[in-house]
Amino acid sequence: MNQLLSILGLAMRAGKVVSGEDMVLRAIRSRKAKFILLSQDAGKNTKKRITNKCEFYQVPVYQYGTREELGKAIGKPERVVIAITDAGFAQKVKQLIQ
Repeated sequence: MNQLLSILGLAMRAGKVVSGEDMVLRAIRSRKAKFILLSQDAGKNTKKRITNKCEFYQVPVYQYGTREELGKAIGKPERVVIAITDAGFAQKVKQLIQ
């Protein structure tokens, strides 16, 4: 799964990643988000809020890693949720997860 974190870093450098709960929710609502990664140690309310929005807007969501791992992958402090806004990067992440 190290390759997954590398892809996240690459997507971040390309400007195709949105992080932070409010920004991710905004990306989901505006239909820019193509894929959501949610940390496994996210709070109960955050998990519910993100998964409900993803179900409503039909955006795939996957739980992976810890908040520290996700933050480190994109060169930021801890991140609970990350949205990928590019279809190509989203497809690559889906392939790596499966």
